[in-house]
Amino acid sequence: MDQSQLQLGTFFNYTDAANPYMPPIPVEVYNSDLYKSGPTKIINLDLSSKLNIPYPCTSPNLLASFIHILEKEKISTNENATSYCFYIIKGSGSSVCNDNTIKWSKGDLFTIPGYCEIVHNADVESVIYYINDSPLLKYLGVAPIVYRFDATFFDAKTLIDAVEDIALQNNNHSNRLGVLLGTSSTIKTTKTLTHTLWSLLNKLPPKTVQKPHRHNSVALDLAISSPENGCYTLIGQELDDNNKIKNPIRVDWKTGSVFTTPPGWWHSHHNETDTAAWVLPIQDAGLHTHMRTLDIQFIS
Repeated sequence: MDQSQLQLGTFFNYTDAANPYMPPIPVEVYNSDLYKSGPTKIINLDLSSKLNIPYPCTSPNLLASFIHILEKEKISTNENATSYCFYIIKGSGSSVCNDNTIKWSKGDLFTIPGYCEIVHNADVESVIYYINDSPLLKYLGVAPIVYRFDATFFDAKTLIDAVEDIALQNNNHSNRLGVLLGTSSTIKTTKTLTHTLWSLLNKLPPKTVQKPHRHNSVALDLAISSPENGCYTLIGQELDDNNKIKNPIRVDWKTGSVFTTPPGWWHSHHNETDTAAWVLPIQDAGLHTHMRTLDIQFIS
């Protein structure tokens, strides 16, 4: 390419362009009705049209999906991503990647490094909550060339037991009663699920309010189990003088459904029932922690 073929640069007024308008990330709810029936398929929770992004995404850096697999059927995932995370909402089966087989059942979670085809086989009708960081790679225009972590598996009982152990050790559950999930590659660094993904298994005990907190990552929250009524999250941009959320948006938890929490917005969890509830937020906070931009804040 010679000099005459180069494009001329564009200039922006600093005052006008330093903080350009970007379509906001909305509070969005994806109900479990999306996978209650129908064929074996991947159901993307796609917000790209609202975010003005030209490829499927649920947040600028992440894509969440439900994978619905009928009994004795299979389906493959093969995104251009560095991190895959799978949580088993229902069913049992196995996932095969590079001649390695992971057997799974309800409540298990596993993560696999990217750039490999994964074939998911269902023994019975199954649903998987699936998140990857393919939108981040599409934005950067890159593909992974190394594995950043080892495939890691968390079985359902170990996950629940870890949270219950925290409950026995800590009498102050005002903000969160849960455990962060990690892999061996993040122990000395971000202490997150992968170098880009962050995940918390959070229990919301009966008659409990987990007070407001905020962070610069986008949360994609799966309500693992919830009472029929009386369990919800309040989400808003500001707090009042009593540290309550001003003009909040209320999102009622429904078992097996997903909701988004915008970056920088305050949110509090409420359980007015006599039954414990569980939620699994997955975020791009591994990336934010590495960049020192997470800025997580709690109201005590």
